[in-house]
Amino acid sequence: MTSTQQTLYFIFSDNRWVVPQSANLGEGLAAVKDLALDAFAQYRQEAVKIAQYDAQSHVLIDMQRDTIDDDNYRSLSMREALGTLNEHEFSMLAKAWQYALFLRHHKYCGRCGSAMLQVQWEMAMHCHSCQHRVYPRVSPCIIVAVRKGDKILLAQGVRHQSTGFFSTLAGFVESAESLEHAVHREVKEEVGIEIKNLEYFGSQPWPFPHSIMVGYLAEYASGDLVLEEKEILSADWFDVDKLPLTPPTLSIAGRLIEETVKRIKQGS
Repeated sequence: MTSTQQTLYFIFSDNRWVVPQSANLGEGLAAVKDLALDAFAQYRQEAVKIAQYDAQSHVLIDMQRDTIDDDNYRSLSMREALGTLNEHEFSMLAKAWQYALFLRHHKYCGRCGSAMLQVQWEMAMHCHSCQHRVYPRVSPCIIVAVRKGDKILLAQGVRHQSTGFFSTLAGFVESAESLEHAVHREVKEEVGIEIKNLEYFGSQPWPFPHSIMVGYLAEYASGDLVLEEKEILSADWFDVDKLPLTPPTLSIAGRLIEETVKRIKQGS
């Protein structure tokens, strides 16, 4: 007995995810299963198969900066999709989006300038002139929740001023740096304190545009809060029963805050 082959189409238009106008996103990626592609005829030759899972294919169609001009379709931002899909399905969409960016940005070789071709057996672009090969970029970023007794450290970053959120501290890992060293360095640089008892918590792919967030829990060790004003607008120690607006738990930042609050209330 053979199963029926299905295809999920991941279509991006002007950096947004395209779905049918009538799609019920409560049903997840079933909304983009076996789409009729009449509205995307001019892009079909550029469609790329990016994954094969048993009887299900994943196909990417990237319209790049072109906008969809068809009343039968609508589009969502990736952040809107994050709040709609479950974690597993969002990871599939995130992979498609990161592959779209990768293929866009590596049409030509960064070493010699020749045209690059996609490798057929893996997601990579290869230059046949100088043999340079490139793979999708993944940028590791640490994120940490710090507690001091029965309080949690939360900060509002310059880039997140419009959301009103106070969140955990985060930053990119530098070359030749361990994840643990990056946590200590970022905390010291952004708010001026030392931390201790660093504990790995978990990770989350974060396709904005190509990060992997690596989460930690930590305790305050010493120092006074001294803010890096180019990055941090405000930071303080908050009582867990009087928290400001914080990110939802669909993000690792929200889950780090949730876990820290739980431990404080449990006295652990």
